[in-house]
Amino acid sequence: MDATFFYETFLEIIPGIPLTLQLAVGSVLLGFFLALTLAAMQLSGNRLLQSVARLYVLFFRGTPLLVQLFLIYYGLGQFSWVRESVLRPILREPYWCALLSLTLCTGAYASEIIRGGLLSVPAGQIEAARACGMPSWKIFTRIVFPLAIRQVLPAYGNELISMIKSTSLASIITLMEITGIAARLIAETYRALEVFLVAGAIYLLINLVLTSLLAFVEHRMTPYLRAPQSLAEVKNMKGNPS
Repeated sequence: MDATFFYETFLEIIPGIPLTLQLAVGSVLLGFFLALTLAAMQLSGNRLLQSVARLYVLFFRGTPLLVQLFLIYYGLGQFSWVRESVLRPILREPYWCALLSLTLCTGAYASEIIRGGLLSVPAGQIEAARACGMPSWKIFTRIVFPLAIRQVLPAYGNELISMIKSTSLASIITLMEITGIAARLIAETYRALEVFLVAGAIYLLINLVLTSLLAFVEHRMTPYLRAPQSLAEVKNMKGNPS
């Protein structure tokens, strides 16, 4: 163990952090809209849409992300119609293949999280909104969606953390993110233990920051959960004037 080597390795790996964050944030944002669409399809009541969404979720949740990445990066190029299409310039780039693979995967997992959140909204609140004359779109945007987001935030936070770690697979297709740079350093120095310790510490630091941000957002979005405790403290203070 050499402290100087740890420090130098840390400096070498830092340039890979922006690419890791780009892949994670980009896939989560795109995957959110995909997940919302899939959840809506499953709750639509249309058997065809439900079947398509369920098959999609079954495939992407039931197969390894690494296999999906290989199918997109290596497999799609085997078809002549793909090579001749407008998608070829995109699908031949490792970055876009990795982003697409991560997006499709997180969309499948997140759709089940969002679907569960939408189903958890109390029916009484929806009926009350209808009784007030609210149109369907306003019920969804003002009542159903905000309540569902509050319910799914902890589970969705776990999915965000999972996607940060999943970006390490992008190194398999030559992307120089954190793990890609770490693999190159190992090939140059043959010091796998030290390099992977530094890479793991960087991933841990990123996820600690993300966890803190998620905790702050959850705290801001759920003030009603702290109201009973505050009321109890007020009553306790009134009962003990001293």
